[in-house]
Amino acid sequence: MLTNHRKPVCLSMISTDLPIWSVVDTAGTLIQKDTDKFHLLLTAPPLISCEVGSYLNQEDTIYPTKNDFSPPSSPRILWLEISPRRLIMTMQGNAQVSYRHFWELGVYGISRFWLPNESLQPHQPIRLRNFTKSFTLSGHPFPEHLRLEYELWTGKVQLGHYILNLEIQH
Repeated sequence: MLTNHRKPVCLSMISTDLPIWSVVDTAGTLIQKDTDKFHLLLTAPPLISCEVGSYLNQEDTIYPTKNDFSPPSSPRILWLEISPRRLIMTMQGNAQVSYRHFWELGVYGISRFWLPNESLQPHQPIRLRNFTKSFTLSGHPFPEHLRLEYELWTGKVQLGHYILNLEIQH
């Protein structure tokens, strides 16, 4: 039961206790995998990066700074696997930050982040835990709105409360 639909999508993520927010308005491809399982593919805008060395004294930097900025050669792909109880979100593309989140209501999921090759430990993910406090999916036969609230943790330290909101226009 593979069905593709191109739809306008708004994906937002905000922190309720930190000055962090992100909004992506784009078109996405909604793929029906089963009666209540969907994949949503989005192209995300490139990340705006800054060089750590430009804020530090040259003697304090570990790596030399790069003064040339070139736009990424390929887009970043955001892939969401949506079901009534679970959301898996993967971002990958062009040697920028990549990540994979697993959210399920009442479960400690895993969030992994891969930093660019210039990082101190290339290709080693940063692993965090997230606890999903609420998960709401509405729309039938296709998902229209998904909202999840979660906490992000590293060990016993909480890194904030977050709300992820997804709207798919039909």
